[in-house]
Amino acid sequence: MRLFQNSGISRTYRHRLNALADNCGSFSQRRKVFLSDRYGAPHFLAPVLDSVEWAFFTNGDDEIQQRMWASERGLSPGSALEDILLAQIEDHRSEIFYNLDPIRFGSGFVKRLPRCVKKSVCWRAAPASDVDLTGYDLVVSNFPSINRQWETQGCRTALFFPAHDPILDSYACNVPRPIDVLFVGGYTRYHRQRARVLEKVAEIANGMTIVYCLDSSRPTQIAESLIGHLLPVKHLRRPIAIRKVSRPPVFGIDLYRILSQSKIVLNGAVDMAQAERGNMRCFEAMGARCLLLSDAGRYPAGLVEGGNLLTYESGDDAVKIIRACLKQGDVMDRIAAAGYSTVSSIYSKTAQWSAFNRLL
Repeated sequence: MRLFQNSGISRTYRHRLNALADNCGSFSQRRKVFLSDRYGAPHFLAPVLDSVEWAFFTNGDDEIQQRMWASERGLSPGSALEDILLAQIEDHRSEIFYNLDPIRFGSGFVKRLPRCVKKSVCWRAAPASDVDLTGYDLVVSNFPSINRQWETQGCRTALFFPAHDPILDSYACNVPRPIDVLFVGGYTRYHRQRARVLEKVAEIANGMTIVYCLDSSRPTQIAESLIGHLLPVKHLRRPIAIRKVSRPPVFGIDLYRILSQSKIVLNGAVDMAQAERGNMRCFEAMGARCLLLSDAGRYPAGLVEGGNLLTYESGDDAVKIIRACLKQGDVMDRIAAAGYSTVSSIYSKTAQWSAFNRLL
């Protein structure tokens, strides 16, 4: 099997990557820096992380990296990113194309894949939209209801899960953990329920260490700027209690480090997830041996409320659980340890790779 995995990077992370890879002069150097930072690693298949010869990885939307590859292969510097990605697939003689960025590279792109590609698979853990993914042989995610939505669009789907990053093992054993409650994630208009919980927990910050590493939307950033305070955008600003405990967003290895310093990781699904749970933060937090406190709902197999994670029904409920956990450190440690054991075994990279092969 010759595997090609494509991913993408967020606008905020792009700035971090450019700083980390400032001295990189080649495609392979920049890719190595990216993979070493572990951004998105739960979704990367084992052969990619192990750097085996027959597995190729790139971020098709990273213009700097992609144009480095094009220049090294003698392609026109003005080539479209889609054309560069196709050239990479053909050059690698890829048989399996696994795409984590199907919104950018949808069915129209799949139709242009070289003949060497035998199977095309994409990950899409968001509700069906006006994008066409029917060109893919398989659409995967870890949310059954979302898969069913894609099936109504004519796609073939299957369940597939993020996996524990083995690099987290060295962070999981860290002590002491000075941060009592950590939240890492986005803060936008799509997170109304999450925002209410975050505000309730932030209000009890006196007497404990609560840290929110928030990747805020552009409208929120503008609203909280000096100019924004002169505009009628008060409704876009975060509550004062949240702003008091907020820090800049963290990614990659920096995320792993702050997880290793935290006792409890607060998690909340986006509104569109409905009752299904299992976002990537669950796997990262439990994999770092933090106690995962997440919103009630249907979790993936093996993730059991009261056994290896705790769930809340509301912001007030979350506050009550946090206070109880910090008073009962032995109980908190037991649940956190059980979470780490579950994720690092049931959802290991070996298990993920075996599941991917079964899908093929």
